[in-house]
Amino acid sequence: MIYGEIQSLTEPGGFNIVTDNHNKSIHRNRNKSLGVPELIAIALGGMVGGGIFTILGISVSIIGVLTPIAIVIGGLIAAMAAYSYVKLGVYYKDEGATYSFYKRTFSGSPFAASFVGWLVTFGYISTLALYAYTFASYAISGFSFANNEWVRKLVAGAIIAVFMFINIWSVKGMGKIEDLMVYTKLIILIVISFVLMNNSHTSIPTLLQNNPDTSILNILIVASITFVAYEGFQLVINAVNDMEEPEKNIPKAIYSAIIIATLLYFIISLGAVLAIPFEDIVQNKEYALASGASKVLGHWGTDLVIAGALLATSSAISGTIFGASRQMTVIAEDGYFPRFLAKRRNHIPVYAIITMACLAFILILTGSLKVILEFGSITFLLVSLLMSYANHKIRHLTDSSGLITLMSLFGLLSGAVLIIYYEISTQAQQMFFIVGLYILITIVSWLYSKNKIQNIS
Repeated sequence: MIYGEIQSLTEPGGFNIVTDNHNKSIHRNRNKSLGVPELIAIALGGMVGGGIFTILGISVSIIGVLTPIAIVIGGLIAAMAAYSYVKLGVYYKDEGATYSFYKRTFSGSPFAASFVGWLVTFGYISTLALYAYTFASYAISGFSFANNEWVRKLVAGAIIAVFMFINIWSVKGMGKIEDLMVYTKLIILIVISFVLMNNSHTSIPTLLQNNPDTSILNILIVASITFVAYEGFQLVINAVNDMEEPEKNIPKAIYSAIIIATLLYFIISLGAVLAIPFEDIVQNKEYALASGASKVLGHWGTDLVIAGALLATSSAISGTIFGASRQMTVIAEDGYFPRFLAKRRNHIPVYAIITMACLAFILILTGSLKVILEFGSITFLLVSLLMSYANHKIRHLTDSSGLITLMSLFGLLSGAVLIIYYEISTQAQQMFFIVGLYILITIVSWLYSKNKIQNIS
């Protein structure tokens, strides 16, 4: 090769690959437009979105005043998942992230790669739909047509389209907009939380006296359900080709984002349970903070909550489109998605961005909010479990602790089992629908892997 030295590398699965070091270096150093603030913003953009607004009502209905404790435990589960993502992200430095980690660790199984690729992609699509739906719910909450389902779905589609065009426009432009939205929404949400606590109508001891029968099992179930509110930290790895010093910045951005999100969720949930009557939180699941702020703080409080919700969901939409579209492109380059999704314009995966936006809108039109929420939560618990297993398998290469990886496997498996148990116990029909989606994903991913094997042979 005239462009640089050729080096043969061996993947963990035992297969050799060939890389061009010179071209790889050029690719790594081109357009290094994302620093630590932008990377943290991308992670928080994907994490602090519709999840916290949606899970609050469900959590309070199950465990009441202990909701903040369950949310912190959910943050610990997210940290367990993040450990393997960080180790694999630094080792592989691959923008395909979840998909590429599994493909390269288990390189002898095309079906495993295809299945993980389809699973995580549709997990992102479900969270994108969740964020857009929540944005629309808050955006129209002050109008007479607030309960019109079709207006809500159309507004959700419109906001997805806005951030689709922003992501197509520019990586740097997206990063700066994400910075502004994320850090502004953090300030607004913190202000809301402390104002609610200062206007509380009760105390923790009083609430505990009225909530004596909560079991540890229910607390752990709620902690598992809240995992969807932490999904999004792995989007940082999708930006590896656009970041500075990935060895330092991947762990710095991911761990910082999880700590910030956990503290923020704790403060929000604590303020909510102290200031808003439980019956209002449960009855108005989609508008719990807005309805509570209206009664406690008046009209300006409602406006502030709505502004925070719109910023939260907007940045989540933008961050999810950014990271997931790049992962979709990598999967398509390997032949497990339609080939046109691998095309880029000025290094931006335009067709993948458009496809993700369209599929999320279709899901919004055809599915209910609860199905979207639970599918996303179960999916990312399962995906994180698979990543922990992959990291444990090559822990000697990623310099990972065997004890920590085993703890992560146990914690994530327990979370997945608990949320499935909850679904079967309370909403069996919904679980059947989710299982049906998994069966469909399995069949399609198997067909693509079979086609890949035939093309190779």
